[in-house]
Amino acid sequence: MMKMKMKVMDERIVSLFKRHWQHTLTYWSVFFSFGLCIAFLGPTILDLRCQTQSSLQQITWVFFCQQFFLLLGSSLGGLCKRTLLSSLSALSCCTLIISLVFAVIPLCRHVVMLFIAMAIAGTAMGVIDTIANLQLVKLYQKDSAIFLQALHFFIGLGALVSPLVADPFLAEDNCVLSPNSSSSSSSSSDIQHLRSSLTAGVGGVFHNVSRYPLHTEGTVITRVSYAFWIMALINLPVPAAVLALMYHERLLPCSKESQRLLDGDSVSTESAQDGHGSLFHCCNLEKLRGCPATFFIIHILGGTILFITDGIIGSYAGFVYTYAVSPPLSMGHQTAGCLDSVFWASITAGRLVFIYLSYRYAAHRLITVSLMVVILVQFSLLIFSSSSVFLFVGTCVLGFSISSVFPSMLAFTEDVLNYKGCATVVLVTSASMGEMVLQLVVGSVIHTKGSYSFLLCGTVASCISFCLFLLLLYMQRVHRNYQTDSSKNVTMTEKPADR
Repeated sequence: MMKMKMKVMDERIVSLFKRHWQHTLTYWSVFFSFGLCIAFLGPTILDLRCQTQSSLQQITWVFFCQQFFLLLGSSLGGLCKRTLLSSLSALSCCTLIISLVFAVIPLCRHVVMLFIAMAIAGTAMGVIDTIANLQLVKLYQKDSAIFLQALHFFIGLGALVSPLVADPFLAEDNCVLSPNSSSSSSSSSDIQHLRSSLTAGVGGVFHNVSRYPLHTEGTVITRVSYAFWIMALINLPVPAAVLALMYHERLLPCSKESQRLLDGDSVSTESAQDGHGSLFHCCNLEKLRGCPATFFIIHILGGTILFITDGIIGSYAGFVYTYAVSPPLSMGHQTAGCLDSVFWASITAGRLVFIYLSYRYAAHRLITVSLMVVILVQFSLLIFSSSSVFLFVGTCVLGFSISSVFPSMLAFTEDVLNYKGCATVVLVTSASMGEMVLQLVVGSVIHTKGSYSFLLCGTVASCISFCLFLLLLYMQRVHRNYQTDSSKNVTMTEKPADR
């Protein structure tokens, strides 16, 4: 009996993928572009400081600029999703913008110009994040968990490629040479330490950077421009793939004779009818009138859980290096610098493995196990806080286990709400907000209480997220019972009318 069910599920998923393969591959490639853009700033930030001849305190605000506008783009992304034409047009423009930003960044000779470029790129990334998730959920609905795991795997793939492209072109020493640089310039080890501290993003931005003497005036020696131009070329096939999909869908003026990929009741028709809109459209009182309290509670709980779990990812990536080089571990800069790469590689590998696990197991079971493992790892890191080896092991397991929470939670919440709510927009926006806010909060706590509080913050946040998920499971049951009772009442009222 079990084999029969699996066979039917196999046939359904294969059939769905065959029908939507071009859409699916396009959205996956778009998220590769997203990952490429989100990971380039950390490794190149010191070279960009030299290029713009700005202070370290000035250039690190670029991280906040990117994260803030990514959050803004996530909440605005739903505005572009009324029809398939507007969705694909937005994706095409945003992926092209990312290539253009890569090409223009080497021309930014002032930090303000770099802020503007990163604001544009951050907004484009936010729009991509919302639309790609929305479209995949709409295409596959109850089977979306598998394809969402693959979608988020491509973020990790892009995030791994970006530093590899940039690395050969990074300056090993201070890339602004001053006439009296021999007496005050930072050593190669200081530059490596700074780069590792800043690679993770907002988390490492505002702490312990003022003691490094980096020149702002002098001769600029940097080859980082080549890295950005290479990434611009790598990204160019992505907007081309979106345009090819638009051509196949007869959404371009030159493609009117092409055969439709989807039927008349396809995504473009359904988009105008469903409840997936922008964050502001979700707040439409007319649309929300008559919804039970559980409808709103599920949105709030799902958003809060992802606010915390994505915040854990951001803060761990942001401060694991700082924790490793501080007592009691006092690891070497080069060894500690590998921890961030290990963490993101584990997340990418985890999402690849969870593609298969999402096929075999329900989303709520995967989330339950993942959050339990996250709590176990966080407590273990507290217990073995003096072990460098266990820090590497714990980093691997933590990245692997937490990797599936976002796509699984997105699929689970949309399924609970029968794909009629605004869950995707709320969850994507909440995750972006958590990644930015919790890094700043954890950074402030570490700055005042010491590096050990880094592990304590992660442990407390993990426990809170698990408790909230248990509450979400209870609210799911209440919501389903309400829907069952409502459908029975409708049936009871319709029977006398038939007579």
